[in-house]
Amino acid sequence: MVNNPAARPIYSGKVRDLYEVDDRHLLMVASDRLSAFDVVMNEPIPEKGRVLTGITDYWVHHFARDVPSALVSCDPAVIEELVPGFASRRDWHGRAMLVRRAAMLPLECIVRGRLAGQAYDEYVASGTVHGEPVPAGMALSDPFPEPRFTPSTKEESGHDRNIDLAEAADIVGADVLTRIQAMCLHLFTRAAAALEEVGLILADTKFEVGVVDDRLVLCDEVITPDSSRIWPADQVRPGEMPPSFDKQPFRDWLVAMAWDKTPPPPPVPASIVAETSARYVEAYERVTGRPLNDWYGA
Repeated sequence: MVNNPAARPIYSGKVRDLYEVDDRHLLMVASDRLSAFDVVMNEPIPEKGRVLTGITDYWVHHFARDVPSALVSCDPAVIEELVPGFASRRDWHGRAMLVRRAAMLPLECIVRGRLAGQAYDEYVASGTVHGEPVPAGMALSDPFPEPRFTPSTKEESGHDRNIDLAEAADIVGADVLTRIQAMCLHLFTRAAAALEEVGLILADTKFEVGVVDDRLVLCDEVITPDSSRIWPADQVRPGEMPPSFDKQPFRDWLVAMAWDKTPPPPPVPASIVAETSARYVEAYERVTGRPLNDWYGA
């Protein structure tokens, strides 16, 4: 633990741990933990936390002229100024984000460019996506005519619930919904275009939006492999689910396991851990165009 009484742990999730710094700042630390079906595996994935943090930092700066962010810095020297003792926590370097406290909106702001996941299941069942009509005759992994803003609730317990735009407006107000919808669609379009240039397709992603000083800001992780479906463009075929760019070795192994999806998790072989770690590193380097060794904490 850092030598700052204010940097006290206040939350531990499946991947991130949250610390209170002061009344205006928090410290978010991304671990190497890996989960499936809400169960955390016993084996960490080396470099995963650094990748998630580094990619978030990349996109925040990429979008900086368009949308403000809650992120203050990932630089250990900057964090040290508010969190004395952080410099000695080498294991946190590159995986920690100093952020401003934000009043989080009670919506998951999902944007979908392709038909996949829960959206595909709903489409097959009812011809809609989040209760909204979509074109007939679409196949799995097909692109929508335009990216779609498809929010869901944030549930205190259990799984989030997909909702339509009318219910989202009831939750946050029509004006706020219009603003976050425009913001998220704009960011998705920009990111999808950038990823296309390096041979990747952004199928969908989840944004977290909050309010700081009466302004809407981007929060938490941004277009990471954990919050997005990112596919290799040359492996996308209509009617098929393309391989995930990050966890595919782990997912392939898990599908073959006779596991009932409840704790305890099965032991993950060292070869699968190594392959999955390599995929995360490749994701960082293809998205940012930089070697991971240049990121903090190498």
